Amino acid sequence: MQQPSFRRLLAALVPIPLVVSACLGTPATTPAPTASSGAPSAAASSGGESVAPSADVTGTVTFWNGYAADGEEITTFTDVVLPAFKKLYPNVTVNHQEIPYDDLRQKLVTGLAGGTLPDVLRADIIWVPEFADMDALLPLDTEMSDFATISGQVFPGPLSTNKWKDHYYGLPLDTNTRILFYNTKVFQDAGITAAPKTIDEFETAMAQVKTKLGAGHYGYAEGGTGAWSILPWIWSFGGGITNAELTTATGTLNGPATVAAVTKLKDWLDKGYISPSILGGGVATSEQFGKDESATILEGPWMPGIFKNQFPTLGFEYATVPAGPGGSYSVVGGEDIVVFKQTQNKEAALAFTRFMLSEEAQLAMGKVGQMPVLSSLAGNADLPDYYPTFQEQLKTANARTPVPAWPKIDEAISNGVLKALRGDASVQAALDEAATTIDGLLKGS
Repeated sequence: MQQPSFRRLLAALVPIPLVVSACLGTPATTPAPTASSGAPSAAASSGGESVAPSADVTGTVTFWNGYAADGEEITTFTDVVLPAFKKLYPNVTVNHQEIPYDDLRQKLVTGLAGGTLPDVLRADIIWVPEFADMDALLPLDTEMSDFATISGQVFPGPLSTNKWKDHYYGLPLDTNTRILFYNTKVFQDAGITAAPKTIDEFETAMAQVKTKLGAGHYGYAEGGTGAWSILPWIWSFGGGITNAELTTATGTLNGPATVAAVTKLKDWLDKGYISPSILGGGVATSEQFGKDESATILEGPWMPGIFKNQFPTLGFEYATVPAGPGGSYSVVGGEDIVVFKQTQNKEAALAFTRFMLSEEAQLAMGKVGQMPVLSSLAGNADLPDYYPTFQEQLKTANARTPVPAWPKIDEAISNGVLKALRGDASVQAALDEAATTIDGLLKGS
């Protein structure tokens, strides 16, 4: 897998358009906030001084996370990061729980209702406004005297995902996006000689896979109809979720460009180009790809490590999302680190939070697919050689709609697209219904 040098993209992360642009009808190019426009200054927080590690800090910190248990993430966290933290804080114990992403949110919702929550959470960036709006999180810009110092060292785009109303309720921990992974064996067997750069080329490639390899082989595998899965295609067709003001989905989610995107997905599904796993259930997309059943998937930077363990002989390469009428767009992911208000070990929890933003921790996790948020690590030669394609895609990647109602909005999108793909309703009717539902949710945000 020959990839261009990571150093050539030294500045690639700086302009990540992460903030409100995700909800626009046409993907926006609004720059991420700078220190002068959105990031907290030393004067705005309770101080800018650095807090040195101290052996006097004591306590037990419960840390919930979704690190992949079958990849290198968790072994690096437990074998490298935690021992390094322990050296600095010998009297702090970190009890960590690895909880699959799909189960983590439900466990959090249950915990919020019953009062059983961790001290620290590795939170999906879309959860922070929701939990902050519920008054469940500590405002770190007032709780950490060195917040301005730490926040000034991270990329402003990821930092912006932690702001809700007047405070920052977390710090960015890692960032990512989805790009096209293509199976080199399947491509070769199907006679495909290059990665598709456009939607038309992508469609041609999928048709070749179907024609030459037959039943049981697919051009593309997707695991669902939620926003994370569908938005790269919607945005690349020029569609979106809501208007720029975040007040209504009608006219955007059910507008011509979004309808065209979902119509194209249905056409591909009906022709057998896309695996039926997009409807939910079935074999995991990574397994289809790893067993040479699928030519392509959209995935994040954690997958090379997982493939290395699960399918050590698998050959694959990377490309940006095929460009449609709107361009080549993808969805910004990543996690923030937050501290719950109910913590009984605040000092220890904040110490652990600080350490996870240190160069030592960020570099260690960065080596196994957790793309760092520290600007000082951009271009670091110790980071994986596949990061450049992800960073190129991040230039045109958008965040999901930053409102507390997002989980329910995501559900409405998923249900609407699923109805359309199954043929339970026309694409237009399914998206009309989803847009009406989301309009109601936005009024309550």
